[in-house]
Amino acid sequence: MKVRAWFKAAGMFVALVITLAITAYCFPHQVLTVDSGPVRSDVLLVLGGGGQERPSRAAELFKTGDAPLIICTGAGDIGYHRDWLIAAGVPTEDIELETRSFTTRENALFTIRLMRAQHLKSAIIVTTWYHSRRALACFEHYGPDLKFYSRPSYFGWHQSEWQFHGTNNYIRLEYVKMLGYWLLYGVCPL
Repeated sequence: MKVRAWFKAAGMFVALVITLAITAYCFPHQVLTVDSGPVRSDVLLVLGGGGQERPSRAAELFKTGDAPLIICTGAGDIGYHRDWLIAAGVPTEDIELETRSFTTRENALFTIRLMRAQHLKSAIIVTTWYHSRRALACFEHYGPDLKFYSRPSYFGWHQSEWQFHGTNNYIRLEYVKMLGYWLLYGVCPL
């Protein structure tokens, strides 16, 4: 009887995992995206990566008064992001750069230090939609004393665009990264 109960429990667990995997695959927008809606904060954080969609979204939010300051974070393309923001009309003096980070975890660690040094209490994270859940979870994990919001860009949002932009690969990789961040760093994406 115990063996039968064990197999039944194992079968139910496998069925649950398969159901969750199918749901995640079929509904990535609902699973991966976190959008806090219209909010105000002390700063906009533009995470490295992506193309022009992240600084474009940050410029849009800056112009509507969501935050008076922008920090571009990430060693790779922050110069490009900064230039894009300036071209979009954001004053140079309202843009700061965090140049040491190479990962989302490092974005959080280094930017939270900057925020604390400047006595900033809240931030809107600007990243791509499929990266927004892990990014928000990471910042909340490392800065529990601060308030974070998510206002992602929706580049590659429509499924018809995914193949052209390679979004399918980014989505699959994001699920792997979410699991890795949970197991390695304790950053729970839920």
